[in-house]
Amino acid sequence: MQPQRGCSDESTPAAVLPRKAWHESWTLCTLSTCMDWHVSQQRADMMTFDPTEHPHRRFNPLTGEWILVSPHRAKRPWQGEVGETADTRPAYDPTCYLCPGNKRASGDVNPAYNGTYVFDNDFPALMPDTPGDEPDDHPLFRIQGERGICRVICFHPRHDLTLALMTPAQIRPVIDTWAEQTLDLGARDTIAYVQIFENKGMGNSNPHPHGQIWSNERLPREVSKEDNAQRDYFAAHSLTLLADYLAEEQRRRERIVYANAHWTVLVPFWAIWPFETLVLSNRPTGSIVDLDDAERDALADALHHITVRYDNLFQAPFLYSFGIHQQPTDGQDYPYWHLHAHFYPPLLRSATVAKHMVGYEMLATPQRDITAEQAAMRLRDLSDKHYTFTSR
Repeated sequence: MQPQRGCSDESTPAAVLPRKAWHESWTLCTLSTCMDWHVSQQRADMMTFDPTEHPHRRFNPLTGEWILVSPHRAKRPWQGEVGETADTRPAYDPTCYLCPGNKRASGDVNPAYNGTYVFDNDFPALMPDTPGDEPDDHPLFRIQGERGICRVICFHPRHDLTLALMTPAQIRPVIDTWAEQTLDLGARDTIAYVQIFENKGMGNSNPHPHGQIWSNERLPREVSKEDNAQRDYFAAHSLTLLADYLAEEQRRRERIVYANAHWTVLVPFWAIWPFETLVLSNRPTGSIVDLDDAERDALADALHHITVRYDNLFQAPFLYSFGIHQQPTDGQDYPYWHLHAHFYPPLLRSATVAKHMVGYEMLATPQRDITAEQAAMRLRDLSDKHYTFTSR
């Protein structure tokens, strides 16, 4: 039987077509595909670009990297991973390693603290006595000994609290402790950077309200990117990168979620995570140590408002990684550094659907679905009263 011309995905496999017929079939397919592509290009040329509908790239000036935004993908159905959302923690848990008076895994016993409590991590990722050697084995197999100190900070003695459930007055001592630890650790000759962070429901081994402080001998990778970008911008413009960026965001007002006299919380133009936010000091200071009383109170207020909105978004405890980026502590001058903090939350569609950096995002470019503007609007429109209080 004479095979039909055209794409050979019908009754006769391409492998058994006569050579001439197969070549004609392939040629027709190629021409058809080419014509379809040209028609698509003509349609695209006639369309008006809409960043709320069309895939596009956005540049992150803090890291010098691009991200991919695919807003049309937010409409796709979801049958993927879901998680648990219930939070039924007691005010005191006798089995918790971080509650007051309890014994930790190291055997040490926590004091009966009634504010913040700091101790050296029982299982540190960095150690102060690590040899600083760099074996000269091969340029493709470089090793550097890295010294550092890791500490844990309990935010509050109550096991059932989070930043979202703490008042600004209760958060203020946490900020003071962050500043004290930055001074203490940063004063050491072997420490060049102090990284303050909190993992809430993401990779943390204990639900008690707490964060960590890792101090390094060298600048961590992400901080190094920001250091380079801010230095170059300041050299070119004599202003901090984030001061100029904040001024433009304040002018546009489409991505600001919350602001007070000293701090602004916004979804950055280049956000990767669905409801990622940037917490910016309105004054371009480099370190949390340099904040005055009014600025520390205002930071406590800003952290309270954004974490409450996070919980209110899906009316459930909201997962995130939070961290403060500040200037290095090696004793040099850093006029280009602008104090800020990042919230990286994975939740996307509900309290049970999280975004993961997988596939294309690990191998090519980070990608997000909803736009930064859409995320900011959703967060901005939420109540600043925690849903567990308003429902009572």
